[in-house]
Amino acid sequence: MPLHRITKSIEFCYGHRLVGHSGKCRYLHGHNGLLEVDIDAEELDAMGMVVDFGEVRDLVKGWIDEHIDHRMVLSRNDPVVPMLLESGEPLYLMDENPTAESLARHIFDKVALLGMTLSEVRLWETPTNLATYRRRCAR
Repeated sequence: MPLHRITKSIEFCYGHRLVGHSGKCRYLHGHNGLLEVDIDAEELDAMGMVVDFGEVRDLVKGWIDEHIDHRMVLSRNDPVVPMLLESGEPLYLMDENPTAESLARHIFDKVALLGMTLSEVRLWETPTNLATYRRRCAR
């Protein structure tokens, strides 16, 4: 079990909607999101760190800034996608509905592809709504 953990917080803005939802989330709307990413290590590196906070910022915030910040995050199957693309709106398309839960998992997976191993991602969609995705423990 890891003995050390760091957490990096990243603020960003995004919009989305949930196709098929019966409540208010079926409409286009925005969020001021707060992403918290955790990285665990059993041992510290030669500098005495799990990983440099700047490295986490550069990689994770860099990906968020390039792909999600100030964009509409939508399902590829959302019927408004063609109209928004035609009007030049910046979009980020996902294979599933962009719920907080699926977006947390999506970010976790994208960061892993960039070579950083996260232990957990927490996405605060609002100050009172949180979705968490974590790495499974090996058994």
